[in-house]
Amino acid sequence: MKPYSLCDSCLEKQRRIDQLLEENGRLKALLHYRDKKQNEGFFGSSTPSAQRPVKPNTDSEKPSKRGGRPQGHPGHGRKSFDPEEAARVVQVDLDAACPDCGLPMQDKGVRYRSVLEIPPPHPEPILYRLRKYYCSRCKKAHQAQAPAVLPKALFGNQLIARIAFLHYVQGIPLGRICDPMGLDLGSVVQMLHRLAGLFKPVVPHLIQLYRRAPVRHADETSWRTDGRSGYAWLFSTPDMSLFLFRPTRSASVPREVFGNRLLSGVLVVDRYNGYNQVPCRLQYCYAHLMREVEDLAKEFPDHAEVSVFTATLIPLLAEAMHLRGQLIADPDYYRRAAALKKAIIAVSHQSAQHLGIRRIQDIFRDHAKRLYHWVKDRAVPPDNNRAERELRPTVIARKVSFGSQSEAGAQTRGILMSLLHTLKKRQKDAENSFKSVLDRLASNTQQDSISFLSPADSS
Repeated sequence: MKPYSLCDSCLEKQRRIDQLLEENGRLKALLHYRDKKQNEGFFGSSTPSAQRPVKPNTDSEKPSKRGGRPQGHPGHGRKSFDPEEAARVVQVDLDAACPDCGLPMQDKGVRYRSVLEIPPPHPEPILYRLRKYYCSRCKKAHQAQAPAVLPKALFGNQLIARIAFLHYVQGIPLGRICDPMGLDLGSVVQMLHRLAGLFKPVVPHLIQLYRRAPVRHADETSWRTDGRSGYAWLFSTPDMSLFLFRPTRSASVPREVFGNRLLSGVLVVDRYNGYNQVPCRLQYCYAHLMREVEDLAKEFPDHAEVSVFTATLIPLLAEAMHLRGQLIADPDYYRRAAALKKAIIAVSHQSAQHLGIRRIQDIFRDHAKRLYHWVKDRAVPPDNNRAERELRPTVIARKVSFGSQSEAGAQTRGILMSLLHTLKKRQKDAENSFKSVLDRLASNTQQDSISFLSPADSS
């Protein structure tokens, strides 16, 4: 039997076919990459919504629900108030003669019209007459102090508290605050710098509280300072927030916060390497992991092995993130959490041929010590949603204000944002609480400002 052979013409045709198949595969991959980047942005599914070139339309099959329940629910309509509840009652008279024919009209009483109104947002100029006395025996002069005003301050404490919360909590640029109020921007900036100087001890105090917390969160986002690229870091717990604006994203910033001594508790983060050397246990965010699994499914939609793997792992990760919020007893939680952990481990250890599946499996196998703290402690969430939600207003402020204009501005922002966001977590009416702190500091700026904020923590 003669060996199988091809002529030179057939070999040339086969080489050409192989060349065209290789080129076709390469062009398909390039086209898929361009389509993905065009629809999802440079970072795939991790691209922020504001940076996505094409945003999907609302699903017409799942419209938002409108209105309240048909029966048995309290109304949410407009409510009127009695004359006793009104701040003032304004009498609006009408000519007794008919405007059409001129004849006198019959009196039909009055109709109340409830209206909510505010005065124009212009600060009220106040002139205090401060009584002065002189003691001939002590040879000293004494003068009354203006109430609710810091020494040598142009603005009252209520106005300072309002500006600080509008800017650092609500994210409104200073220019949009100063224009309707008729305030000088330079004077407001100087006032905020001085305010940050009064509360500068807040940052090291919050660092110590953060180190003692049993569950911590951390995240970072880009932030420009004086035209140079930098980062805004957030270190958060349920009752405090610490903002640091630094020019780097290196591990030196977490090292500044955590120190070198071994700490108890858990830190919930994404898989950024800058947190890997912190002296405490780590819990990786399942939301980031699920996003990578979803990206794998989108990249290989026709691959059977990938479809089976992603369809199995994604529901397990989603159930793990939602389990903590369910109204179940602790024994039920830990039983279901252990079962979920066992199922996730089984998926991550099963044999696979696809390299994308192996890459995801390697994450779960190599970092098992950083993935299952939520199974043993219900207080530890398997996701980092707290930090991401708290950092989102800073991202919006960055887009509106384009960052800080100076290093001093970034430092002031870090101090006051840490102070006000922490106060917001601890007080129902944080703005008035902050105003009361300023009132007490007005009598003596050398007092311990931290003790006013949280006496229990400063003990």
